[in-house]
Amino acid sequence: MTRDPRYDVLFEPVRIGPLTARNRFYQVPHCSGMGRAWPQALAAMRAMKAAGGWAVVNTEYCSIHPSSDDTPYPYASLWDAGDVRANARMTEAVHDQGALAGVELWHGGNYVGNLASREPPIDIMSLPSRTDPVQSRVLYKDDIRALRRWHSDAAKRAVEAGFDLVYVYATHAYLLDHFLSPVSNQRTDEYGGSLENRVRILRELLIETREAIGPDRALAVRFTAANLGGKGAPTEELREMLSILGPLADIWDLVVDDYTLEMGSSRFVEEGAQESYLAGLRQLLGKPVVGVGRFTSPDTMVGMVKRGVLDFIGAARPSIADPFLPRKIEEGRLEEIRECIGCNICYASNSRGNPIRCTQNPTMGEEWRSGWHPEQIEPAGSKDSILVVGAGPAGLEAAVALARRGYAVTLAEASDTLGGRVTRESRLPGLAAWGRVRDHRLELMKGLPNLQVYPASRMSAADVLGFGAPVVALATGAAWRRDGIGRLHRAPQPGFDSAAVLTPDDLMSPEVPDLPPGPVVIYDDDRYYMAAVLAEKLALGGRAVTLVTTGGTAAAWAYFTEELDRTNARLLSLGVTLRTSSAVVSFDGAGAEVSCLFSDRREVLAAVGLVTVTARSPEDLLYRQLIQNPAALRDSGIRLLQRVGDCLAPALIAHAVHAGHRFARELDASKPWDAARRELAAP
Repeated sequence: MTRDPRYDVLFEPVRIGPLTARNRFYQVPHCSGMGRAWPQALAAMRAMKAAGGWAVVNTEYCSIHPSSDDTPYPYASLWDAGDVRANARMTEAVHDQGALAGVELWHGGNYVGNLASREPPIDIMSLPSRTDPVQSRVLYKDDIRALRRWHSDAAKRAVEAGFDLVYVYATHAYLLDHFLSPVSNQRTDEYGGSLENRVRILRELLIETREAIGPDRALAVRFTAANLGGKGAPTEELREMLSILGPLADIWDLVVDDYTLEMGSSRFVEEGAQESYLAGLRQLLGKPVVGVGRFTSPDTMVGMVKRGVLDFIGAARPSIADPFLPRKIEEGRLEEIRECIGCNICYASNSRGNPIRCTQNPTMGEEWRSGWHPEQIEPAGSKDSILVVGAGPAGLEAAVALARRGYAVTLAEASDTLGGRVTRESRLPGLAAWGRVRDHRLELMKGLPNLQVYPASRMSAADVLGFGAPVVALATGAAWRRDGIGRLHRAPQPGFDSAAVLTPDDLMSPEVPDLPPGPVVIYDDDRYYMAAVLAEKLALGGRAVTLVTTGGTAAAWAYFTEELDRTNARLLSLGVTLRTSSAVVSFDGAGAEVSCLFSDRREVLAAVGLVTVTARSPEDLLYRQLIQNPAALRDSGIRLLQRVGDCLAPALIAHAVHAGHRFARELDASKPWDAARRELAAP
């Protein structure tokens, strides 16, 4: 295949000061959940992006000094010679693939608690840290001089480590952002007050960083293009700052200060949503500009360049979902692009302090530990045919990956549609993009003649035993419980066996059970998106809805995916009543009894229906029927029978996809899976 000439502009080389990027694809700094603890895994992950065609590949936020310690969250650092050696792994790996490597130098100010370094945080005034009961000490003039020295020293270490681009990070509510803001900067010396004074520290750091990195490296700045939260400089001031500082850097990485917009989930934010905030800034700066927008469409990318909004197509999440996105566009393989679904599970990994994972790309984070490549897979290790039962996310991924290895694969699905929970959930409000998980795999199936798919083919135990496949994977999914059992309740609750008690499966079915007119209570002990989107669905349908949750907010786990604020705001705007830190303990068909988690206070909420969003039960009846007769299994010739995905252990779609892929990779593999492989320090 050849590249569509419409996309030629994306593959033009672009100058960044003394450097030349081979194309316009730019992996902006993004968290990895690996940081300084996993340097080999980090290097392998970033190198995969470079191999996939990204011209510039950056680190995550990289601390310049122990006073910027974000423990327990993973982060990069350039404190000493050991950090130089660790970061050099990444630069060498990225350079080996022909890309430029960048580092985002960072000081968190009061944002961090310095839990490991035990240094007092520093900031322009004494402010509480983000999460811990400590406050920063005030930066006086000698402290500012020390800060500038730390930054210069880190920049010199960056050069020693082999980085091509060095960032000054001046946004996202970290230390330098506080100097720029007329709200947070209450200083009365030459670093506060007027706009000229407030940009002084950034101007000094740009000049000094330029001197530290020398003439052969490029200087980058991450800066806010629009203040939407009211705590930073107003837009007109930001433009004036850019006009003052523009000539001092080689490239400007422009963001908005609202993380829920900049990296907003697809439930709330469309592709390219930041364009209106970036328009005109490239002309103001006279320097290359990079920005993000969860870009997955090459047509959208071309439009951003041709309209003069961006010089570089910045990406974090799309480069995670498909490290080979640039190469696929260049080679005319658009139908193979593994499009980001905007679920933000990648960000949640970092928020939870673990190596990054992706719903669409099961190889993400496994490049070093498991040797997985997103576009390459080991050939089949036997001549065995394989039966996969269930075409949900685990079954689809297992079938496709096994067929790519060269096995003869049969995929049987009980229903007349493929996709399982992905298809059902993608019909809910805001989740349409999640259908890409199904669509990508269906597209790949078209090129796999050794994969046969049979919808509307429910398999019995006798069918499986008589099929003749030596390997059987059961990916039959899971079903939501209606009895209330979950995190809190360990036994069925009174009245939950009523016909007026529904589950998410009921509300996602083509024929939703009828309820009489009246209010509905949703009991959420899952604490992620499901209860919230069901509340939205019912409220949009005209129902009065009360969401009762054992969490402290609606969709409490959505804090980790940066959806918490928008989720709760959406529910309140729809008139949904929220009852937090509470549980439904009984239901009688007319009312739901609600109990406070912290007291013995109870009340009854009027409800004609109750929706339980608690736990799920594996749909493993077929597995239990098969294993109860070992002799029949042996006589059938089945050498391997394995549950995969939700059928084994219900979890997120990301876990199901990974489980399906892992099954396919492990089968007859020359290298076994090693979950214990870690980057332990030498004794």
